[in-house]
Amino acid sequence: MAEPSAATQSPSISSSSSGAELSAPGGGGSPGACPALGTKSCSSSCAVHDLIFWRDVKKTGFVFGTTLIMLLSLAAFSVISVVSYLILALLSVTISFRIYKSVIQAVQKSEEGHPFKAYLDVDITLSSEAFHNYMNAAMVHINRALKLIIRLFLVEDLVDSLKLAVFMWLMTYVGAVFNGITLLILAELLVFSVPIVYEKYKDPSKTPRNRQKKGRITTWKPEMQQLLKHHLIVIMSLLVL
Repeated sequence: MAEPSAATQSPSISSSSSGAELSAPGGGGSPGACPALGTKSCSSSCAVHDLIFWRDVKKTGFVFGTTLIMLLSLAAFSVISVVSYLILALLSVTISFRIYKSVIQAVQKSEEGHPFKAYLDVDITLSSEAFHNYMNAAMVHINRALKLIIRLFLVEDLVDSLKLAVFMWLMTYVGAVFNGITLLILAELLVFSVPIVYEKYKDPSKTPRNRQKKGRITTWKPEMQQLLKHHLIVIMSLLVL
C-alpha cells in the first residue's frame, strides 16, 4: 500500500524540481554578464553589451578605431572626400592583393584561381521575406516616432511639450560650443570608456544583488571618481580646443 502513495507523490516532486531548474537560469548571473532578454532580443543586446564592455578586445578595438577615425575624418573633411578616400583605400588593397596573387601564381605556375573566389561565391541576395521582416520592424519604430512627434508638436500634453521646448533651448547653447560631429566623438569616447571604467572600479557591496531593498547605488570608489573626472576633463579640453 505504500508504493502507490510514493508513485502519486513522485509527479509533484518532479514538477517542483523541474520548476526549480527552470527558475535557476534567470535567478542570477555574474555582474558583468549580459542579462537574458529573450531569444530574439538577447542576441543584439548581448552583442552591444559585450562590445562596449570590451569582452573581445580585438573586435571592440576595431569597431572603436574605425568609427573614431571616420568621425575625425568627417570633422576635418567633407563627406564626399571621406567616402572617396575610403573607397580608394579599399580598392588599393584589393587590387594590390589581386595583382600580387596573380604574379605568385604565374611564377609558381599554379592554378589556384581567383583569390577572392570564396567571397564571390557567397550568396548575399536578400529574400523578399527577409526584406518584409526588416521593413515591418522598421515601420513599428517609424510609426511610434511619428505618433510621438505629433503628440509633442500638437501639444497633447502641455508638460511634455514644455519639456521639449526647454530641452531644445538648452541644446542651442550646446550647439554654440559643439557641432554635431564633436558631440558624436564625445559620445563615442564616453560609451567605450565609462562602462569599462565603472565595471573595473565599482564597489561590489553596492551592486543591485548586494544592496538593501531601499538602498541605492550612491558611492563609488575614490579611484573611479578621480579617473572619471580626469578622463572627462581631458576629453572636453581636447574637443573644445
